[in-house]
Amino acid sequence: MAVNAGPTAAIAGITPGVQGQGVWVGRRQLFVRFAGEAETAVLYTAEMLGKAVSRAVANSALHSIALAGRDPLASAALIAETFKRNAAALPLMLDCDGQRPDDVPPVTGVIGLLQVTFDFGDAPAIAERALQSLKHAAAAGKGHALVLTPRDATSDGQILRIVEQAHAAVPSVQLVIHPAPGAEKAPLDRRYATLMDQAMAIHRDVTLLMRVPSPVGVR
Repeated sequence: MAVNAGPTAAIAGITPGVQGQGVWVGRRQLFVRFAGEAETAVLYTAEMLGKAVSRAVANSALHSIALAGRDPLASAALIAETFKRNAAALPLMLDCDGQRPDDVPPVTGVIGLLQVTFDFGDAPAIAERALQSLKHAAAAGKGHALVLTPRDATSDGQILRIVEQAHAAVPSVQLVIHPAPGAEKAPLDRRYATLMDQAMAIHRDVTLLMRVPSPVGVR
């Protein structure tokens, strides 16, 4: 019996949707969602994934393709092989937490944008790895964006420290700040005007954007 060689990955779905956060918030994308441990998923080879993406792109009006879900860079080998075989017909964005910087170089040949979403975990190494991931994308001449998703308890000082670190590490990074979940449920107060003033004094390319909530928005 023939054995299929090559990388595989568990994928929870390949469906169109509206991007809920980040630099392309509000854009209609094809979401390739890599599965977490408890999710129902299908095991894809590079050939299977390439064909599925091509069919979906041909059948829908889309802005771009989002490689997202749970830890997509764990499947860097599959992503690289898939889109080397079948170059994406649309801009290809990889959205991740940036915690696998060593897996970024293998995919820079096929993606157009690396988006690192940072949710203010406590360990300093989380920020270091996220910024290293962005450095790899910048070095390869690819689009690179850092999306800050503060928690309700995140202080402005914490946000500004990440802005400073990002500016020092990757001066060309595109930076998006989403208001904390509590702020999204009520009109924004002047805190965010002050925060933007302070952030842009550090790094010029900063945008304040509201998320598109589910069920319309997908993340």
